[in-house]
Amino acid sequence: MDLNLDLLLIPLAYLIGSISFAVVVSKCMGLPNPHSYGSGNPGATNVLRTGNKKAAVLTLIGDALKGYLAVMLARVILGNESLTTSLGSWVLCGVVIAVFLGHLFPLFHGFKGGKGVATACGILFGINWILGVATLATWIIVAMFMRYSSLAALAAAVFGPIYFVFLFGFQPMGLALLIVCLLLIWRHRSNICNLLNGTETRLGSNKKEPQ
Repeated sequence: MDLNLDLLLIPLAYLIGSISFAVVVSKCMGLPNPHSYGSGNPGATNVLRTGNKKAAVLTLIGDALKGYLAVMLARVILGNESLTTSLGSWVLCGVVIAVFLGHLFPLFHGFKGGKGVATACGILFGINWILGVATLATWIIVAMFMRYSSLAALAAAVFGPIYFVFLFGFQPMGLALLIVCLLLIWRHRSNICNLLNGTETRLGSNKKEPQ
């Protein structure tokens, strides 16, 4: 595949990321638009506020799968060496950032997207399954002991690029993951304020404070 066609993978990834499964699943299941209640965030946590666990799970899976599929599609087209070859590596970096930006600022939903936790997880599994498992384990451990979903997401975001460097060394993809990490932290700025103020909702809490 030539360079011009390879570069088309980047806008394609953005379009894939722009599919907001919180909105799609809610519409298909006759639920309110997730922008209209709770935190207004189109993600699995907010969809769960409707009481429909199936819709929340489908949203979580869909948002993760779009990150995974965008990366895997690019890796298949670019070749198995896309993580290490100079051209393939930079194109794949563009795909990673584009699909994540698509989730944060979806073209199909007025550029009002989610916080990107599930999509980032899918991206990591698309890059390398060990990287994905290590980062997911970090989320689970922090969530179990601290009982803050947002804190677990922030910890996983920070450690994701670090795990990549341990596995693959210093490569362009590490920079792409750092950008994803910083964007995810930025999207959680209200949660960070809540954590600092002691007002963040814990997992399993019945409080209705937005996350």
